[in-house]
Amino acid sequence: MVGNMDLTDLIRGLQPEIAGIRRDIHTHPELAFEERRTSDIVARYLEGLGLDVHRGLAKTGVVARLQAGTSGRAIGLRADMDALPLDELNSFAHRSVNTMRMHACGHDGHTAMLLGAAAALSKTRNFDGTVYFIFQPAEEHEGGGRVMVEEGLFRRFPMEMVFGLHNWPGMPAGHFGVTEGPVMAGTDRFDIKITGRGGHAAMPHQAVDVIVAGSALVQGLQTLVSRNTDPLAAAVVSVTRFEAGFADNILPENAVLGGTARSLTPELRDALEAGVRRICAGIETTYGVGIELHYEPGYPPTINAAAPSAICREVAREVAGNEAVKTNLPPSMGAEDFAYLCREVPGCYVWFGNGPGASGCMLHSPHYDFNDDIIATGIHYWVRLTERALETK
Repeated sequence: MVGNMDLTDLIRGLQPEIAGIRRDIHTHPELAFEERRTSDIVARYLEGLGLDVHRGLAKTGVVARLQAGTSGRAIGLRADMDALPLDELNSFAHRSVNTMRMHACGHDGHTAMLLGAAAALSKTRNFDGTVYFIFQPAEEHEGGGRVMVEEGLFRRFPMEMVFGLHNWPGMPAGHFGVTEGPVMAGTDRFDIKITGRGGHAAMPHQAVDVIVAGSALVQGLQTLVSRNTDPLAAAVVSVTRFEAGFADNILPENAVLGGTARSLTPELRDALEAGVRRICAGIETTYGVGIELHYEPGYPPTINAAAPSAICREVAREVAGNEAVKTNLPPSMGAEDFAYLCREVPGCYVWFGNGPGASGCMLHSPHYDFNDDIIATGIHYWVRLTERALETK
């Protein structure tokens, strides 16, 4: 077994190699379910450590198994691998070489840190049980976590808890946010087509105006939060598209609206959907238009369970210090498909401070870059989390 000082030295020795892998992945980003090069890098590295490596879940997913001791207990550590459809505007040497492909959310860093943890744990093995390293494709919008679950992640690799993290620009580098309960919102999408009767702008009485109906619909949807939701409950309904018309003197026949509804509990999520449907029906009757609503469920809320959250708090404080761990951060209204894993087994998803970043930018910015200075802390967190969750009795 490796002591604390030796573990620190071990991780410090791994840091340059892991940072190099991170930058290589950043240079060659791949979109959802297309992470073939990244998946190959991950699998080869894990096989080189002697881990039992499985490929093919959700097309490009990788799951590696490391066992120590005799316990039948098991946990999972998850990192996401996909990039965003975005042109990078950075000028450093490891910038993306792929057009409309960029690691603008730090998944390159998440993947690299988990590889570093696998390397460290394969040497220390200071735990009793099994740890599964889960490298997931398609977090950005495409639901790779859901696909992995549907294709048997937890049937093939049974585990009692699962853990994830996400770098967080604006939080001091190496600090942690660990919140029990809702941590990310559920998000659903809607598309609404309004059909009326087109006509001359000078004779609106001869037409059925879809722009007026659509404007009323936008206003009505805002009441779902302002007048139908408890002010202490977090929810957002945003109309982000409104397309209608093509000439100043023509009232269009059709209008199309779209947007998202976000909430932190399954109950409120259901209430928002019912509200969208109710308001569409009311506008249809009031304005004499036809409305076609397509409501598409997206990621559910990500809810951290009590037991794994307690372990994460304890380990984060050990690794970063008491003052560097926040336990009362408000949930983000963004969404995360780690939620699908948390619905199957108790899980915890934490924020990991990325600092201000090289240019002070936030996630999904064309100027974003992961902060390599936090890699060692991230590896240390994963190693100690594994040791704590699978303590030797």
